[in-house]
Amino acid sequence: MSVRRRTWTTPKGVERTAWVVDYTDGAGKRRLKTFARKKEADAFAATASVEVREGTHVADSASATVAAAGELWLKASERRVEHGTLVQYRQHVRLHIVPLIGETLLSRLTVPAVREFEETMIETGRSPAMVRKVMVTLGSIISDAQERGLVVRNAVRDKGRARQKGRDRRAEKRQKGRLKLGVDIPTREEVKALVGVLDGRWRPLLLTAIFTGLRASELRGLRWDDVDLDKGVVHVRQRADFLNDIGRPKSEAGERTVPAPPLVINTLREWKLACPKGDLGLVFPNGSGNVESHTNIVRRGLHPAMIAAGVAVDGEDGPEAKYTGLHALRHFYASWLINRREDGGLGLPPKTVQERLGHSTIALTMDTYSHLFPSSDDASELASAEAALLA
Repeated sequence: MSVRRRTWTTPKGVERTAWVVDYTDGAGKRRLKTFARKKEADAFAATASVEVREGTHVADSASATVAAAGELWLKASERRVEHGTLVQYRQHVRLHIVPLIGETLLSRLTVPAVREFEETMIETGRSPAMVRKVMVTLGSIISDAQERGLVVRNAVRDKGRARQKGRDRRAEKRQKGRLKLGVDIPTREEVKALVGVLDGRWRPLLLTAIFTGLRASELRGLRWDDVDLDKGVVHVRQRADFLNDIGRPKSEAGERTVPAPPLVINTLREWKLACPKGDLGLVFPNGSGNVESHTNIVRRGLHPAMIAAGVAVDGEDGPEAKYTGLHALRHFYASWLINRREDGGLGLPPKTVQERLGHSTIALTMDTYSHLFPSSDDASELASAEAALLA
């Protein structure tokens, strides 16, 4: 590997100087890279020599832009993911990734560049949730490019590993915080009030949401064939995405059987007689028997019921629902499974809670709800242990 000075004269007679790094890559191909300053050429030569020796070097000319890699990844994803998920991926690429770093070569996408991209998204008004989703998409794009030999290192993954420990990771956890009863999770009194006002076509849907913890997509895709009214269980075997397309649950663990209490089963028996019929055989369809809109469920079902039950806050134009989405009912269901029987819950162990919620791992369950599990060393038990020790 050599660094040499190159001088030439332009057609207008102006003398120009540049520094050229001349080297052979890991595949035995000669490469030339030009720099305006010797310092930059020397730095590249030092880095490239190590990468070539370790077999991790990809020349810029053999790399691709982030935009091009994104298109390749999207094309491959067409065979692997549901249509609704693919639409979300395309939005991530088109609206967030391409406008900001689309022309950047993958070989030049370093950890600092990825960090700058993340911060730019935040500064330009993207929500924290959207930023996290886009970063996951970008990491998947680079992983796909790695398999194609377009880049060696995945800067998104490297950035994530660098932040797994230390101040940044702790700060993220503090910022995210824990789910709070009465803030993120409806209280027992609020749910009792809500159940008391439910009527009409929304009553069976919202009761099922409260007492089975099904996701909104699972409720919208639930079929009568998957509800066993005699045994009192609901089988989760499919879901409806935000485009109303029917597909498999989010993960393998999403396919599960959830017991339903008598209130839900008896309500579903009555609802089955009045439920609109359709080719899909859905339990909670729209008036035409097709997949119900998630927006309709929230705006016409959940929010009015909450306001009627007094589970509301003051808004500019009057009372507004205290909890904005159906996921709050899923959080309540989780807390109901976890709480001790003397506190009105079921007192189930973490593994059972994971299975009922359809979480892919026990770690996901514990990361979300570990603080809700009762402690085994409360004051009364400590007092008993102290008395036994000192007796």
